[in-house]
Amino acid sequence: MAHTVLTGDRPTGPLHIGHYFGSLANRVRLQDRYPTYVLVADYQVITDRDLPGEIQRNITELLLDYLAVGLDPAKVTIFQHSAVPELNQLLLPFLSLVTVSELSRNPTVKDEIAHSSQKAVSGLMFTYPVHQAADILFCKGTLVPVGKDQLPHLEVTRTIARRFNERYGRVFPVPEAMLGDRPLLQGLDGGKMSKSRGNAIALSATEDETAALIRKARTDSERLITYDEENRPQVANLLMIASLCLGRPPAELADEIGYGGASALKRLTTDAVNDFLRPIRKRRKEHDEAEAREILAEGNRRARERAVVTLDEVRAAMGF
Repeated sequence: MAHTVLTGDRPTGPLHIGHYFGSLANRVRLQDRYPTYVLVADYQVITDRDLPGEIQRNITELLLDYLAVGLDPAKVTIFQHSAVPELNQLLLPFLSLVTVSELSRNPTVKDEIAHSSQKAVSGLMFTYPVHQAADILFCKGTLVPVGKDQLPHLEVTRTIARRFNERYGRVFPVPEAMLGDRPLLQGLDGGKMSKSRGNAIALSATEDETAALIRKARTDSERLITYDEENRPQVANLLMIASLCLGRPPAELADEIGYGGASALKRLTTDAVNDFLRPIRKRRKEHDEAEAREILAEGNRRARERAVVTLDEVRAAMGF
């Protein structure tokens, strides 16, 4: 089956290893097989905060991260939400296809609300999944590489596509999720790994910064290192990070460490992460901000051309 891939990130800070194993690695593989759109979701930054922060700087850093992991702008369309106004015009008909109770029950929205920096929950937060539906469906996206935490959002998109087709005639495909090698890595503090929570290893971090972060990671007091996700989640998480970077089973790594304790575990994980990220960090230095801006401008042009076509189809189907 021929697919069109849509995925992306909010420009709220540097991408981290959770992004890499959850989604970025899949994007790099898929770009050689299918038409691929990668969204810089700048408008979505203000869903859970009052101000966008250093938005232009964050967008540039995001582009450099994309180039560093191997996304090829000759193969993928990298574009900025705010540069494609047709996306927001899709929001109105899409919002009419979901209920308030459906949006408020979304577990990912609930989690984002719990960690929001806003004093009160904005209406935009509740419509966040519908924003994502517009992002996916404007290009007729059929395959969406995501982390496990984003699956409820994708289900909203699937619901909107089905309901639009039932009400107005078939316009949209019903997209599928594609999970990464490790859909959800924990942060170094035991919580969800997140740019905004300061518990992640950034792809752009130096080797010394990476070592310092891992040294502060939570473990437990048991000397014998074992891989036990249920009873020793923090130890298991460090083993999984090392496992993904080394391409070896986490239980095998635990057996090697044995009674070496948390210090040996952290040394192993630090070396594994730094060795894995070294070529990514090297590629990042080969690109500059001017190149990133040019890539985004061309991607915005291509994405808007596609969005205009889809919006015309939607208007025609609805009888406008």
